Amino acid sequence: MTQIAPANEEAVGAWDGVLFDRFVQFREILLAGMTQFGEVALAANPPSPGDRALDIGCGFGDTAQAIAGMVGPQGTVLGVDAAARFVETAREEAAAAGVENVRFEVADVQATPFEGEFDYAFSRFGTMFFAAPVAALRNVREALVPGGTLTMVVWRRKLDNPWLHRAEIAVKELVEPDEDSDELTCGPGPFSMANADTVTDILGGAGFSEARLMRCDRPYMIGRDMDEAIALNMALGPAGEAIRLAGAQAEEVRPQIVKALREQLADWETPDGVVGVASTWVVTARNPA
Repeated sequence: MTQIAPANEEAVGAWDGVLFDRFVQFREILLAGMTQFGEVALAANPPSPGDRALDIGCGFGDTAQAIAGMVGPQGTVLGVDAAARFVETAREEAAAAGVENVRFEVADVQATPFEGEFDYAFSRFGTMFFAAPVAALRNVREALVPGGTLTMVVWRRKLDNPWLHRAEIAVKELVEPDEDSDELTCGPGPFSMANADTVTDILGGAGFSEARLMRCDRPYMIGRDMDEAIALNMALGPAGEAIRLAGAQAEEVRPQIVKALREQLADWETPDGVVGVASTWVVTARNPA
């Protein structure tokens, strides 16, 4: 399961390289925020005991482990991610936790027809980075049994996630992309499924039916203090990518970037940390019987 679509090679390189390193660096903060959205989606549209489940873009494998508990010992879970380092970590941590009904494979879902059938497919922020999302989700649908369901969490608009958007604007006022940069980008980006009509059209093109979107907004801790919140935005997300692509230019104006981000994030500083509001869609669809 290691074939990578040429159009996804750059994004996979980023996720298996610099983005993996930075996700490890900020793992505690990132997972605390993302996990709550996965839990809402799983509670609203849970798998059934005994289901064969697929976790798309499994990352560190924490959601796959949670699903493994929900489907029980008679069920199974396959977690897939195109970044081998995430899969290696997921395997190690599932083994250490003694979770026996889950396995992990390196796979670009856009390029990989699945072997076997699944009753349930899930993704927490793992479907927004495909160059050809219709092809990727068609592979998912074709792997589902008739009547099988897909549940996924995706970001809503940048404007609905101002703690990310305002940081991006502040950075881009100070730097421009280096046209000769060798830095890799993450593909279409985290907001590629932010528009409800776009998501519905993608699912319809992939052959799904009964697409439904539920808005889910939750507090999201950006950092335990302002310095961590600034560091996270400089490392990841739209602002972080703008800094990476600017290269040496960004290093020259780093003090100005830090100052600008401190000003932009000040609205969300609390005694308990820097806490914004994150806005997502919980999306469900069905493989027609």
